[in-house]
Amino acid sequence: MSQTRLLTLLTDFADRDVYVGVMKGAIAQINPNIPVVDLTHQIPPQNIAAARFCLMSAFPYFPDGTVHLAVVDPGVGSSRRAVAVELENGFLVAPDNGILSGVLTQAIAVAAVELNNSQYWRTPKPSLTFHGRDIFAPVAAHLANGVPLRELGSKINLDSLVELELPKCRPGMNGVVGCIQYIDVFGNLITNIPSSYIPEKSWHVNIAGFPVSGAKTYSSVDPGEAIAIIDSDGWVEIAINQGNARSRFNSELGQIVELLF
Repeated sequence: MSQTRLLTLLTDFADRDVYVGVMKGAIAQINPNIPVVDLTHQIPPQNIAAARFCLMSAFPYFPDGTVHLAVVDPGVGSSRRAVAVELENGFLVAPDNGILSGVLTQAIAVAAVELNNSQYWRTPKPSLTFHGRDIFAPVAAHLANGVPLRELGSKINLDSLVELELPKCRPGMNGVVGCIQYIDVFGNLITNIPSSYIPEKSWHVNIAGFPVSGAKTYSSVDPGEAIAIIDSDGWVEIAINQGNARSRFNSELGQIVELLF
């Protein structure tokens, strides 16, 4: 077996119940020495779009070979597939519901399998409501322990992996049209418009009929005023200095935003 790999964990299980701890227990049963990093367990319940964004945002900051386990699974127990994907620089384990589609725009996928080899599950008769414990956590642990991807199940076409349907960033009449792809705990609205579209001259965004000027930092405007900036991952973000843009603009995921030159 190869050297033990780092394993990250992302869920919508929060921290009130024992679900996250139980998943870690299932991992430890395979190898208690696997290092586990909690990305977050505060994804809004069943919010696949938020999970997609958070996983995509975290992925570049981990060493090659890391196993990323993501469980936001409103279709648990249904016919949706459980999958693992090998990348040139890591591994993904998750339900096939679009949660991986962000990372797959950044990284080169090598192979994917459906997790149908019960030898690597916690039990051959998994709970229909807790695949995180019975399938995903044990499989991720075996991957981190060095088990080859091909042993975990049947090979599937990479093109068959589910892509989450969000409005795509596209050219508009006087700029670029995108959407809100994530809303953070501060109420900041992160769009899917990359900074590469920002012109050197002045720019602004239009959201819900309101123009918001572009600048460099939150403090470029007075407290309570709206501003558009480039966030730490290179996306156009709409914020209120010391306030909440989600509340101000009554915003939700997928809302259309225009970048205007």
